[in-house]
Order: sequence, then C-alpha cells, then structure tokens
Amino acid sequence: MNEHNALVVFQDKKIRRTWHENEWHFSVIDVVAALTESDNPRNYWHMIKIREKEAGIELSTFCVQLKLTAEDGKLRETDCANTRSMFRVIQSIPSPKAEPFKQWLAQVGFERVQEIENPELAQKRMKEIYQAKGYSEDWIEKRVRGIAVRQELTDEWKKRGVQESKEFAILTNEISKATFGKTVEEYRQFKSLSKQNLRDHMTDLELIFSMLGERATTEITRTKNSQGFDENSTAARKGGKIAGDARKKLEIETKKQVASKENYLQEPEKEKRKRLADPKMSGRKD
Repeated sequence: MNEHNALVVFQDKKIRRTWHENEWHFSVIDVVAALTESDNPRNYWHMIKIREKEAGIELSTFCVQLKLTAEDGKLRETDCANTRSMFRVIQSIPSPKAEPFKQWLAQVGFERVQEIENPELAQKRMKEIYQAKGYSEDWIEKRVRGIAVRQELTDEWKKRGVQESKEFAILTNEISKATFGKTVEEYRQFKSLSKQNLRDHMTDLELIFSMLGERATTEITRTKNSQGFDENSTAARKGGKIAGDARKKLEIETKKQVASKENYLQEPEKEKRKRLADPKMSGRKD
C-alpha cells in the first residue's frame, strides 16, 4: 500500500481510490458494487446515468476519469469522484446502505486530513492493518520502513523525468533482478503468488535486501544526479548490485539462500515465524 493509490474497505467491499489534486477520489463502480451488490455494477452505473440524464442531471459532470488498477492488474481509465461529488452520486443510488456509506466516506476523508497534519497517524493505521492480518511486530517495522524507502526512491524518479507506471516497473525490475536474480513477476511466481503484493509475502531478510537495493539506488541517483530513464536505469542496476553482492556474501557465510519460497497465503506470518522458531513445531506438515 502507499498513500497515493490504495484500497479501502466498506462492509467487506473493496473500494479503489487514488490521490488526485490533493484529495482522495474513489471508484464509482466500486461504490455502486458496495451499495447495490449488483452482479454487473458497471452496467448498473451506466443505467443510472441514462436515467438521471433523462431527468436533466448529467452525473458524468461529477466524475473524472483516473487510472486505477483493474482486476487484470493493468491501469485503466475509471470514473472517479471526490468525497463531495460522491455524496451527490450516492443520492441517485437507491440503497439502504447509502447513509452508513456517507458516514464512512466522511470518516475516510477526515482520517486523510489528520494524516496530512500528522504523518505518524498514517503509519499507525498501516501497522494496525498488518497486525490484523497476522504479522509480527518485527516484520511490520521492516515493512513500514521499506515503504518509506520505496517512496523516497519513487519521489526521486518523478523529479528526474521518469514516467510513472511502465518506467517505474522497469526500473523496479532492474533493482530486483540485480538484488535477487529475479524480476518482480519471476519472484512472485517463485513464491506461488498470483496478484498478491510480493513484499507482503517476503521474509525479514528479503525485506532488508529489498530496502538496501532501493536505498542504494536512491543514493547513487542523487550523487550522480541521474536524469531521465536511461541514467536512472543505470543507477537502478548499480544499486541492486550492491544489495545483490551483500546477499551473496551472506549466503556464503550462512550456507542458506535469502530468496525464500515461503509465503503467507495459508498461514499468517506471525504464526509461521513462531512455528519455524520452535524445533518441535518446525517439522509439522501443513
């Protein structure tokens, strides 16, 4: 997760959102799905717009087209609305959940304002989410720190003329390949993951070496004043190599591979950590 593009949950329904022009914008389709439980929320939204247009109301004027991650993992243009506009959209959706949703929406917006004024609140909420998912305190501290390191790197890329989305993904693969010998997708397959966030299924050491690769890349980028995609690509390979060389030295000393097939799909990280640390439990078959 990061502050500019994240999921939020309303009554077990996932709502995509993105940070645009200094405020959250939410996916209208996801809101329709949450309020109506329609099998085809996209068509439901289309029919609402037609009905309201016949009454002289153009709901599209309350929306903006923003890129959100679709089910296939690709970024696609999606009808989105900020908190104020979403309140108007909800008026056109007959649902007993409308009022609770408005209250939830107002709270989500308020929390974001709080986080801007006090960034520690954002970290606190993030930690609470990971705790609820079954992660240990040690792992959470590394994951949260890794998010900060990643954000610092992507901020540098933005300043230096690197285009978001595709070029970010390519540079991230450069670092991953040099650090672990695998691209992000290859690593995901190695861990038997499909669309899950790779780093949410990394061990402590994997997180540490991911951070080292990205932090080293940030330092090289700044020192060399890398500009544009090509120069930043070179910095990414060098930063990843520093982490990769350190990983290989550790593997020689410990005679153990850092890259692990472990994931937390079936067993929470906290429980798996406890089991692997206990010799009596480590032999248990899942």
